[in-house]
Amino acid sequence: MPTARALQLAQDAALDLVEVAPAAQPPVARVMDYGKYRYEEQQKEKEAKKKQRAITFKEIRLSPKIDGHDFETKARAGERFLAEGDKLKVTVRFRGRELAHPDIGRGLLLKMGERLKDFGAMERSPLLDGRQMSMVMNPMHRAAPRSEAAAPKAQAAAPKAAVAASKAEPAKTS
Repeated sequence: MPTARALQLAQDAALDLVEVAPAAQPPVARVMDYGKYRYEEQQKEKEAKKKQRAITFKEIRLSPKIDGHDFETKARAGERFLAEGDKLKVTVRFRGRELAHPDIGRGLLLKMGERLKDFGAMERSPLLDGRQMSMVMNPMHRAAPRSEAAAPKAQAAAPKAAVAASKAEPAKTS
């Protein structure tokens, strides 16, 4: 349809002629209320922003002389951080003459990476920077924001309670 005719149709309907796909051959236009269209687009953007989650870094600090139990405690904290969808930075700080043995720190970081491989993937391998060696791990999948993560658990518990109540009722009547 010619542009002039489409423009006339839009004016007769008290609407706007909006070019939807300018790159198409011929360009595509729609007759619509442009103000309403813009409002709906803004609402979509707002919803998309609500669902976004900022990437946060969590850090775990180790020492080359760390005990096995302490290492496990730190590893469990790392599991929790990665499960929540946060990036994890694991750092080994060297003090005094410990810097003479960077292989111990590298071994600790690789051991931590191996321990957490089910929860995240190593983004940056161990790297010595001054008196500390660090590595970065990414979570396996992006988790839902923490406030929404608790909601499905509460909803899942409710049907179980209803099923238990319905099972209890027939027992009382017989």
